[in-house]
Amino acid sequence: MVVSFSIISQTQTLNSDWQWRDWEGLPYLTCGLLQQWQHGFFTQQFYPRIPENLVSILNSEATVHRVKQIHGNQILTPTEILAAKNKANLQESLPGADGVLSDRTTQAVWVASADCNPVLIGDVVTGKVAAIHAGWRGTAQRIVVEAIARLVTHGSSLENLRIAMGPAISGEVYQVTEYVAAEVGTSIIASEEAKTTEEMLIALQNLPDSPILDDSEPGRVRLDVRRVNAIQLEQLGIDPEQIAIAPYCTYQQPDYFFSYRRTNNKQVQWSGIVSYG
Repeated sequence: MVVSFSIISQTQTLNSDWQWRDWEGLPYLTCGLLQQWQHGFFTQQFYPRIPENLVSILNSEATVHRVKQIHGNQILTPTEILAAKNKANLQESLPGADGVLSDRTTQAVWVASADCNPVLIGDVVTGKVAAIHAGWRGTAQRIVVEAIARLVTHGSSLENLRIAMGPAISGEVYQVTEYVAAEVGTSIIASEEAKTTEEMLIALQNLPDSPILDDSEPGRVRLDVRRVNAIQLEQLGIDPEQIAIAPYCTYQQPDYFFSYRRTNNKQVQWSGIVSYG
């Protein structure tokens, strides 16, 4: 069932790839690019449910796989998660990583986010999927590119991938230091082209649809992390039509999303996708 809300109706027309769904009166997002997969970007209304509770909304037969997110660029398969838990003799605890890549059918892979970028990826031929947590640190380490490299290793072709970036803090409000912006910039600008922070900022500003904006505070800029990820993917050879970015900001839309930057509370919303084939 599709639902409408005042905040949603104002932004729905910005990107027809995105559609709101309803589960027992609670709203969650789906993306048209991922229509072949059972998936969802869940809102704060589902809190404090965790993936083990949420999976039945997508597929009650799917197994649940997630990791302890550490703001890095490591990607694990469910088989690797189990091996890591066995090696460390972990019971309830999870191994550290920031992405999960399916290696069998009917696996639901999940990531948590507040302001960071949740990315769901599907392969239209193999049915394999990935869920990625891409904050600025993971983006600087090219975690989404790393996930795609792993998918290719597992038999994917770039043209068969569909990539959806869910609600995250938008570039117009995400204030960071110039150093952070420059560090993230190294993921899309070659070091020989920009050897200093100032040179990197100029190079980023000169990009089409620049991922940084000016800030009134000295030493600060505004950073669009999702745009940086999109540029990384385009540089990799991914067609922009294979990428969808949700027109929603976690910071600016408090009725629907948690935002650590806004409240300083460690509350998250979950995003998940189920493999097939």
